[in-house]
Amino acid sequence: MSSSTPMVGQSFIHRVRSGELGFLPIVGALLVIWAVFGLLNHTFLSSDNLVNLTLQSAASGIIALGIVLTLMIGQIDLSVGAVSGLGSAVVSVTVMRAGLPLWLAIAAALVVGVMIGAAYGLLFTRLGLPSFVFTLAGLLVVLGIQLRVLGSTGTVNLPYESWLVRFCQQMFLSPWLSYLLVAVVVIGYAASLVVTRERRLRVDLPADRWASIALRVGVLTLVAVVATTYLNTNRGVPYMFALFLALVAGTDVVLRRTRWGRAVRAVGGNLESARRAGLPVRGVVVSVFVACSTFAVIGGVLSAGRLASAYQGTGGTDASLTAIAAAVIGGVSLYGGRGSAWSALLGILVLQSISNGLTLMNMGASATYTVTGIVLAVAVIIDELSRRARGARGASRA
Repeated sequence: MSSSTPMVGQSFIHRVRSGELGFLPIVGALLVIWAVFGLLNHTFLSSDNLVNLTLQSAASGIIALGIVLTLMIGQIDLSVGAVSGLGSAVVSVTVMRAGLPLWLAIAAALVVGVMIGAAYGLLFTRLGLPSFVFTLAGLLVVLGIQLRVLGSTGTVNLPYESWLVRFCQQMFLSPWLSYLLVAVVVIGYAASLVVTRERRLRVDLPADRWASIALRVGVLTLVAVVATTYLNTNRGVPYMFALFLALVAGTDVVLRRTRWGRAVRAVGGNLESARRAGLPVRGVVVSVFVACSTFAVIGGVLSAGRLASAYQGTGGTDASLTAIAAAVIGGVSLYGGRGSAWSALLGILVLQSISNGLTLMNMGASATYTVTGIVLAVAVIIDELSRRARGARGASRA
């Protein structure tokens, strides 16, 4: 065994003791959940059910992606579910009743999302109102607008031949395209690790060893290839899930490689310090709320396509709670400044796996809510313990 192996192991142990667990707890929880449900019901790990799981995760995951951004600046948006419902209502009504082209209806829904997010941002930056309060009020207002848009019938159906419905229900990547995307993701991830290593070495900061980088890239490659191959034995990777992954990857790059992303983390870490450092705090906050509402609308549009309809129950409180829980369970800190776009993917996979597995076992909604609440509580406890560990380490260094 090479000498680099013990060093990698020592580095891992140090991260655990210092509270820098990363995605380790959530990945471990996801594997345990899959193993338990796989043993209890052989259908759970079938390729057909896992394809269904990806379809179930995409729309809610995109909504959770917006929550990741708001939590990273130390704020919250309780209205994302209602905004997603309004987005689905706007698309369905403008297409079926106003006769607008689908692309124009989607553009109109996105404009609505931008306007809502901008209003939230201005309420926070200009009036200093707590985001919990004005987004709760916004939830009620948006729900009322959604009911008005849908009209007296309360439901608007989309035709199954619509390209939105086909995109969300029937379109899957061909095998060669799915493997090409895997190659792009792996190469991009490897390049990111190498660039990060070289940058840290240039300024004399600790950097990952080559063995650690090779291990990470190898694990990602193995997981991605095996998962893609298994899904391709059935219908394959849904276009809707591929869109979700693309949004997560793009958001991750923006958060880690742009000035805006660094400003988001700085504002979440300490708003006053960020302001004194000359960062455009107001612009960052407004842009984050706009991005959150826009992601919520995208999730709502995809929900309308997957269900081929918009109705009064689309979005709402359950969608908001699911998105918030997914972000927290995925590892985003409730204290701001720490998190990753990939938290939305991991968190929603955990929640949908629980819901999917309990449904296969003919368990009711009560069991789903109970288990989800327990998992959320555990995630919050882990976040608090990690924060204390980092604080203790900082105090000892001082």
